[in-house]
Amino acid sequence: MTDTTTPPDWQAWQRSWDRQQEFYLPDREERFRVMLDTVEALVGREPKVLDLACGTGSITARVLDRFPGARTTGVDLDPALLTLARGTFADERRAEFLTLDLRDPNWREALPHHEYDAVLASTALHWLPTGELAVLYGRLAAVLRRGGVFLNVDHMPDPTTPAIDAALHTLDRARRESEKEQGAQDWVAWWQSMAAEPAFAEVVAERYRIFNDPAQGDHSNDHMQSPSWHTEVLRNGGFREARTVWSSPLDAMVLGLR
Repeated sequence: MTDTTTPPDWQAWQRSWDRQQEFYLPDREERFRVMLDTVEALVGREPKVLDLACGTGSITARVLDRFPGARTTGVDLDPALLTLARGTFADERRAEFLTLDLRDPNWREALPHHEYDAVLASTALHWLPTGELAVLYGRLAAVLRRGGVFLNVDHMPDPTTPAIDAALHTLDRARRESEKEQGAQDWVAWWQSMAAEPAFAEVVAERYRIFNDPAQGDHSNDHMQSPSWHTEVLRNGGFREARTVWSSPLDAMVLGLR
């Protein structure tokens, strides 16, 4: 019997993912630019990159576009987002994707390279509770060569400025409500649309079984730490230098130099 199933439009789905992420992070491309500027400054234009909790491969796409000589390894546990990443990069020899659980103490053993020039993460590691994130940070130095870099941009609130943060969150919520009225998709709506796509229905159902919370998108914001917490844990975990290299009113990017 002939398979008449129409394959997904991978690029269209990637664009929809980008729009959904920009709904929450309107400065998202600025984050990527600063991240890759820092990679180039410290490890050059042909980096071997580990895209940590890679999702659909957003970092991978921008690394390969900017650095033609780069090689990337994307790792994630989410079967739906990995399906989208693998479909998008099916013909890209410079990129590969692995299903790995970063909470597994042996996850590094599955990596195809012993060392990387850069380990990069964007708005992904806040899924881990504080203790598990600290453990992960303690394992990252061993993945990098001497002089390699780790960059993580994420939600990193400052506990000393509650009034400032509350005002900024209020403004951001108003912006998102306005954009939703104009048809923008939020996290939950995006996942609903993906589940409705026959080509993705099975992997989305698998994702829901893994994360157990399809209605809320398994988001949790009660364990996010300040930039100073991140840099201290990185220094204690084997990085010789660590600092904040970018910040927005609500988020920050930390750098660890191996």
